[in-house]
Amino acid sequence: MTRLEKVYRENVVPVLQKEFNYSSPMQVPGIVKVSLNIGLGAASQNNKLMEEAVAELSAIAGQKAVVTRAKKSIAAFKLREGQPIGCCVTLRKDAMWDFLDKLLNFALPRVRDFRGVPDRGFDGRGNFTLGIKEHTIFPELEVDRVDNTKGMNITIVTTARTDREGKLLLDQLGMPFRK
Repeated sequence: MTRLEKVYRENVVPVLQKEFNYSSPMQVPGIVKVSLNIGLGAASQNNKLMEEAVAELSAIAGQKAVVTRAKKSIAAFKLREGQPIGCCVTLRKDAMWDFLDKLLNFALPRVRDFRGVPDRGFDGRGNFTLGIKEHTIFPELEVDRVDNTKGMNITIVTTARTDREGKLLLDQLGMPFRK
């Protein structure tokens, strides 16, 4: 059991159970998976960018990244069907808890001029998406070796039914939301 998972079971579950009047701890919302995504429109012309992004995302996640391809051709973007346009990783179980621990305790505090995470990234069903402008905030990457900084999306999928449940879950886990 990872450190953050232990915090969830011992501290977060009782708080959420009391707050929402759940009769069983099994009703308390939990985290199902974390999905990391880097979109690279410029990679359609430059294959080296895609290889770098896959290697860097794999290092950040600790799991091999998968190349995502275009589903449709779009002439305005010079995009053909099947061209690589990004990469993604889906983390579950221990890998998910380790990544969340690293995100909350190491990566987010390294963001320059950090004032908190905006809470408008919820989707109405308790899932949360966070956009990061520079992927170099993660400790696995050496900033000197990164040629191009890339943005990434981090989606945290929960079993919460409402945004209020999802926000309290993430808040109790240590997500630094803006006040």
